Amino acid sequence: MDLFDNDDDTISMDEVHVHKDVMLDQSLDALFEKREQALASIVDAFNNDLQHEFVENKFATLLHQCLHCTKKGSNKETSLASHAIGLLALTVGLGDQAQEILEESVTPLSQALKSAREATKITSILECLAVITFVGGTNDEQKERSMQIIWQMIHPKLGSNVVTTKPSPAVITTVVSSWAFLLTTVDQWTLGPKIWQEIVTYLSSLLEKDDRSVRIAAGEALAIIFELRTLEKFSAEAKGSVKEGSVSQEALIHMHGLKSKVTNQARDLSSEAVGKGSVKKDLKTQRNLFRDLVEFLERGYAPETSTKVGGDSLQTSTWHQMIQLNFLKHFFGVGFNKHMQENEFLHDVFNFTPKKIGRGWTLEKKSEKRLFKLPNSACNKARTQLLNMERMLAKNMNVGYYTATVEQ
Repeated sequence: MDLFDNDDDTISMDEVHVHKDVMLDQSLDALFEKREQALASIVDAFNNDLQHEFVENKFATLLHQCLHCTKKGSNKETSLASHAIGLLALTVGLGDQAQEILEESVTPLSQALKSAREATKITSILECLAVITFVGGTNDEQKERSMQIIWQMIHPKLGSNVVTTKPSPAVITTVVSSWAFLLTTVDQWTLGPKIWQEIVTYLSSLLEKDDRSVRIAAGEALAIIFELRTLEKFSAEAKGSVKEGSVSQEALIHMHGLKSKVTNQARDLSSEAVGKGSVKKDLKTQRNLFRDLVEFLERGYAPETSTKVGGDSLQTSTWHQMIQLNFLKHFFGVGFNKHMQENEFLHDVFNFTPKKIGRGWTLEKKSEKRLFKLPNSACNKARTQLLNMERMLAKNMNVGYYTATVEQ
């Protein structure tokens, strides 16, 4: 029985009862011929269930066939293959396989980006790179490497023979959201105040763009940057030292000015009328986001959210948690609830324990998985606790400022 013999590309009722591993095996075999159909079937299978047993047996074959599709496939095939690689990483979770996915994929994905012209293909590759780095990146150097590749899609390093094209709003949105998603996982930054100024200045300019999705992505990235409290760190350096490379008072004044500008922009966008952006799509999301950002910049209160997952509620209390959740909900699409209920990697990321656990098949013992560094590592969780504590102190004192500045 061939999964791809149907003329109308649908699966018959008899085929529905075929064991899922048999169906996936057929899809994997079909990657040599009917690639688009096979990839779509694989993505659907990984979205709708945790394919641990299949991954245990066919991990390497699936990874390398998908990477081959990103090199030689059509735009649609590249998009599907990229999504499949991201789902594969989220399925295997922490460990050697996730690190292998990252190291095997970075170069081919980077090369595919350089030759890509179609927006859907570019955005799929960018999201894949962000996800596999989120899962498989074990140190800040790996994360910063991927963030640099992503950022270069809108700020390329120009050589004498480089001809650049203006990125579309969809590409800008994906670059900024993918970059911010990875920024939530970085514990230590080596960037100086000048680069942070450039990043904040650029993101501030995006708040003036006509495309609402671009403005929302830029607002979320700025929220993460200010939650990192980089400006406070630079202020402390300026007060404590005049050594070479320390922050000048002029630079600090400029960064404080940028923060004030962003606050005013956020206030305007929080009450924006329908006009800018031409349609009502995402207007409510934009207003709520920038209302929360103003509250955070002026008083230090990060938004608290609650998301229904089955019969449970997943809570977030910091910007980095909320942005991680939003990105992964977008990446999974209809598969989000299934994975959030049964995927132990996501349980660890969000410190979430469903009341009713599914079959819960895992590739590694939990004790072994703990040896690896989570995207929400101990350092990140400590940062969350610190932010929550400071918010409570600010509430008690009725004062409080979070400041930070970031650059490119």
